[in-house]
Formats: sequence, C-alpha cells, structure tokens
Amino acid sequence: MIRSFLEGVGLFGRGLGFWLSRPGLMLLGAVPAAIVGAVYVTGIVLLVVYSPALADWATPFADRWDEPWREITRAAASLALVGLGVLLVVFTYTAITLAVGDPFYERIWRATEETLGEAPGEPASGFWGQLARGILNALRLLLLALGIGLVLFAVGLVPVVGQIAGPVLGALFGGWVLALELTGFAFDARDIPLKERRRMLGHRRARTLGFGVAAYLVFLIPLGAVVAMPAAVAGATRLARAANAEAGRHPKVTPRSRDDAGETDQTVSRA
Repeated sequence: MIRSFLEGVGLFGRGLGFWLSRPGLMLLGAVPAAIVGAVYVTGIVLLVVYSPALADWATPFADRWDEPWREITRAAASLALVGLGVLLVVFTYTAITLAVGDPFYERIWRATEETLGEAPGEPASGFWGQLARGILNALRLLLLALGIGLVLFAVGLVPVVGQIAGPVLGALFGGWVLALELTGFAFDARDIPLKERRRMLGHRRARTLGFGVAAYLVFLIPLGAVVAMPAAVAGATRLARAANAEAGRHPKVTPRSRDDAGETDQTVSRA
C-alpha cells in the first residue's frame, strides 16, 4: 500500500517534469489557473477576516456557555469554517479552472498521451456528448464535495481532535475528488463514465490517493496551484492510463513510451 501510494506521488512528480519538456504548453495552462486563483485568493482572505463573526452566527447554542468553553467552541468553529472554505476552494477551483482553460488543458492531456504512445482517438460520443457528460460529472463531483465538506466541518467543531483530524481527512477526501476531476480528459476520451472511473480508481486507491493528496497539498501552497494545475493534468493522464491498462481496457504502451514513462508505466505494461 505504501509503495502504491508513493507511486501515485511519483505520477504527480512526473507531471511536474512535463514543465521541462513542454514549457511553452505548460505556461499556457498556468494562465487560466492564475486568473481563477486570483479570484479565489480574494475570497479566502475575506473568509479568514470574517470567520470569527460567522463562527458566532453558526454557534448560537454557545451564547449561554461559561468561559473558556464558549471561546474554545467558537475558535474551533472559526477554524472549521476556514478549513471548509479551503476544501471547497480546492474542489471548485479545479473544476472551474478546467472549464475556463479547457482548450489549454486538453492540449496538455493530448500531448501527454502522444508522448506516452498510442493516444486514443476522438471519443465515440462526439463533442456534444462529451460536453453533456462533462457538465453532469462536474455537478456530481460538486455535490460529493459539498457532502464531504459538511462532514469535515462537523468534525472540525470538536475541539483539539477536530483540528487534527479535519486537515488529515480533508487531504484524503480532497485528494480523491481531485483525482476524479483531473482524470476526466483521459477517461472521457475512452468513453468511460464517472461511475466506472470511480470503480477503476477505487481498485487502485492507494496510488490514486498518492497522486491526489500530493496535488491537494501543492494546491495549498501560495501560487502552487498555478504551477501545479497543468502538471496535475499531465500526471492524471498517466494515472488514468495505468488504471486502463491494468483493467485491460486500453492497449499496452509502446516500448518507446515505457522508456519515457519510467518504472510505473513498465509495471502497467507488464500487467
């Protein structure tokens, strides 16, 4: 399990390595990430500033409590609100950035596929079918993110324990949702629906979480998402190809692409 998790982290690292081979293309992918990121940073700053007032509003039951329990509870609620905001930002940031920068990220995905060899052709569902599926998948993932966010907010209300468990669970659930979102290009091109995507990645959960958690943590670094977003698309393409190859749903990669892709794709090719 640990080895698979580290393989997933390595896939994200290989996506970052794509900056070295295709810097111009990756720089284009950073533009929509920077634009959307500027809007989200403003929102996070406002949330941090007003979180104490929002925490007071969200915990009226603590008005009659004695100190220090009232302040402890409201401090925990304030931190939980900020944590919920960060989690939803990461989820929605990825979806919105992919939508805004779709032409750029599709080029990054296609370039990654071609580098690895045996890239898929145009999906059988066509443009409108792909668009409808993309919108439906985005709505499903948003509902999943909201549900997870509310659960983590409730966990964060528990003093001490919540402040430890909340960020850890946030990284795990956040990484999972990010992996589902970012593999969309590769899976949709193979006409694999979201339900099947979740099943295939679920069978390789440790590797998927390794990739997703690595991306999630880098996204939390100031300006990290700008650099990591195009890299995450490239890394997610490798993750999806590995899942497809192991499931026997996509041709094995060519010897040339095995040399380029490294040990992880060699393992996939032998599967």
